[in-house]
Amino acid sequence: MSISMLIVEDKDNTLQAIRRMLEPLKLDIQTAQDGLDGLSKAKKDYYDIILIDHKMPVMDGFSLLKNLRELENYRNAPLLFMSTDSLVEVEPKALAAGATQCLSKPLDAEYLVDSVQNWSAKAVA
Repeated sequence: MSISMLIVEDKDNTLQAIRRMLEPLKLDIQTAQDGLDGLSKAKKDYYDIILIDHKMPVMDGFSLLKNLRELENYRNAPLLFMSTDSLVEVEPKALAAGATQCLSKPLDAEYLVDSVQNWSAKAVA
């Protein structure tokens, strides 16, 4: 059984770097260019894990987190939030909005893979 993941990131170079980091996990990865696109895709299809960028056009990561948590399928799903801002400032807000875990950008490949593996195991348990 393949784990499905939605990556919501507006910068294509960052998106491609994340895909390369996660390639060894052989996930079924889909992408969205902004929060509204991510919300639309999450409503249409279920994803085991969603990785969400903080600052995006149309709908930012905080708004996407809140909207996803209102959906039955995503009330308990792993929603990973990533930001270039200091996690000391951003993490409390992200957790309050519904994030499961916060990651600092630039992303550390090993930490990202470990985090996704951890949440993947819980998603299929």
